[in-house]
Amino acid sequence: MIEETSAGIVLFRKEDSKKIFLLLNYPSGHWDFVKGKMEKGETTHETAIRETKEETGITDVEFLDGFEEWIEYNFQYKGELVQKKVVFFLAETKTKEIEISHEHLGYTWVDYNTAMEKTTFDNARTVLTKAQTLLSKTL
Repeated sequence: MIEETSAGIVLFRKEDSKKIFLLLNYPSGHWDFVKGKMEKGETTHETAIRETKEETGITDVEFLDGFEEWIEYNFQYKGELVQKKVVFFLAETKTKEIEISHEHLGYTWVDYNTAMEKTTFDNARTVLTKAQTLLSKTL
């Protein structure tokens, strides 16, 4: 079994009085947050920042304290079982227009309810709900 660790960001921005979240459309068809594999010597925050820049072009990322959510799942890759651990942070950006990388088919900025409907996986919806709960208390 292969073990991988990734880091990502539940990225949001304020539009008028609403908070809207960034979802990326992955080639397999699912919608999820920015995330990617950690490289040797990186911290989880460094990975999250690098992946955000690579996948969206966004560089103005401001982390919110008190949010660090881990998920785990398994998948098959070239006949081998991969055990994946992903940590998500919550961060704000002021960037609206993004430059999607070759790794994705598209993106959308959506409110919480729409994000809950669009997000493919239950574990991502759980992370999103926790992010929304923290945001409703702090901002």
